Amino acid sequence: MIQITAVDHIYLAVSDLPRSERFYDRVFRLFDFRKGTAPIGGERHAHYFNRITQYTIRQARTPGAHDPYRVGGLHHLCFRVPARRDVDQAYEGLTKLGIAASAPRLFPEYAEDYYATFFEDPDGVRLEVVAERRLRTLLRERWEELTEFEDPVRKSGIA
Repeated sequence: MIQITAVDHIYLAVSDLPRSERFYDRVFRLFDFRKGTAPIGGERHAHYFNRITQYTIRQARTPGAHDPYRVGGLHHLCFRVPARRDVDQAYEGLTKLGIAASAPRLFPEYAEDYYATFFEDPDGVRLEVVAERRLRTLLRERWEELTEFEDPVRKSGIA
């Protein structure tokens, strides 16, 4: 079996690279990322990274508005933090930066302990910060019990 350990990078085309770069510079500085500016194929890119993943933006080659429901559309991207207090801090930091974010709250329709805040980038890409949930911890701790491919949590009865 091949084990995937993390999402290595996300690569996003944006409608206005300078505008998006100003936005993401502020957001990713708040989230303790670093920034690289190495071009790829001679074209400017901004690469934001931490110890685990990288988020790269570049100028889109074709104009058009972001549509999360279009084929290949990115509905949203969620960043996980260790605890609810970290979601609260993200919300406070985003609002201090003048970025509209939803007040952190529980979303029981997703899970009983799903606590998150949402905000959007300049192109309308929805971003989320969520506190680690009990199920994620259980999945790590009891992974070997999940032998089924489809609906393994339900079939195993661990949650």
